[in-house]
Amino acid sequence: MTPDSTRLPRHVAIIMDGNGRWAQRRGLPRVDGHRRGAKSVKDVVRAAREVGLRALTLYAFSSQNWDRPPDEVATLMQLLRDYVIDERAEIMGNGIRLIAIGEVDRLPDFVRDPLLDLVRDSAGNRAMTLCLALSYGGRESIVAAARALCELATKGVIQPSDLTEARFSEALQTGGLPQLDLLIRTSGEERLSNFLLWEAAYAELYFTDTFWPDFGREHLLEALASFDGRERRFGLTREQIRSAG
Repeated sequence: MTPDSTRLPRHVAIIMDGNGRWAQRRGLPRVDGHRRGAKSVKDVVRAAREVGLRALTLYAFSSQNWDRPPDEVATLMQLLRDYVIDERAEIMGNGIRLIAIGEVDRLPDFVRDPLLDLVRDSAGNRAMTLCLALSYGGRESIVAAARALCELATKGVIQPSDLTEARFSEALQTGGLPQLDLLIRTSGEERLSNFLLWEAAYAELYFTDTFWPDFGREHLLEALASFDGRERRFGLTREQIRSAG
């Protein structure tokens, strides 16, 4: 069943976890889990666009993932390149705007070049924003934003009194995205793992035991249904929320 578009979260983020364990439980190399997980990325992005999500952020590669075995990192980089190239026509044809957050400069050239080309070429698309978190860390992102604001203050462009939550949010790489409403994590783990720490302050959290390679459209719809059934109070009482409609 397609959810009511008026009750959708504005912005959904997913920690795509469990590729390695999915493979190991089948006696396969970890990299086979990543390859199968790449198919889930395509399925979920397509489903997100079809149901009408405004923004979807995928935790594709963390700052800490660089410390994984070199062959696993190499496979992840190749899969990322393949995704950007193979999905270019669908992204452009369906009006999806692609952006990337994180230390994108750390990516190898054979990944970064086609990625930034698609970011540039899709900048005018408006149907949905797909955000890939690459070489990304939540703490690192907060520090980078704080450093940038400090530099502006040092130059006299802003004053300390100008710093508000809204101004700080705008300084983050996610500043142009809608408010994060729903954060999903697959594979049974229940932690944020340094992902969107500032942005997740009032996000609804949804945890599923499903490994990412098995996560598809129906699982996304289940998460959206869970979100629809929750009462979001933002520090107010239930009575205040209900009286306000």
